[in-house]
Amino acid sequence: MAEKKNQTVTINDTPYNFDDLSKEAKSQLMNLRVTDQEIERLKQQLAIAKTARIAYGKALDKELPASEKASVQ
Repeated sequence: MAEKKNQTVTINDTPYNFDDLSKEAKSQLMNLRVTDQEIERLKQQLAIAKTARIAYGKALDKELPASEKASVQ
């Protein structure tokens, strides 16, 4: 039979045995993980939007009359 290895989680530089955490602590830990994932997703969305904005600015710059170009980026 395989031995179950205790999982540890480090919070504020202190390691804790995951199985020893209360149900509420485990729930809050899950909330933190979900929130961190959402923050990363939003960072990716922001990067996509910034890239699109640059592309739109370049496209607009090409459409402006040469005498009025001031670089829209």
